[in-house]
Amino acid sequence: MWGRKRIELMTTLAAIALCLTACQSRRSNSVVQFTGGNPQAGREKISYYGCPTCHEISGVRTATGRVGPSLNHIADQTYLAGELPNTPKNMALWIQKPRDIEPHTAMPDMSVSDQDARDITAYLYSMN
Repeated sequence: MWGRKRIELMTTLAAIALCLTACQSRRSNSVVQFTGGNPQAGREKISYYGCPTCHEISGVRTATGRVGPSLNHIADQTYLAGELPNTPKNMALWIQKPRDIEPHTAMPDMSVSDQDARDITAYLYSMN
């Protein structure tokens, strides 16, 4: 009897794991469609452009910076830089040209390409 319950428990846990994997895959596809970017490429570009120097970012090992705000849960924010509605297009714009939006920001213009900005945006939106 104990063996049967153990098998049922293992089967249930396997089913849950399968469902979670499917949900994550669907979410990843939604993020790509929503942002036009690739979250995996965005994670790499975050390091390439030096974002971890100033920001804390989940999933990026070296991203423990405290100069700028934490970017964890950034997708849940209503505004970017306190004034720009948080949409994928606006986030990519902020990543590319922060001083065009907020001239006195400490965030530098890092000459981020259009695609790289979309990829970084996709990663930031996929973290939540």
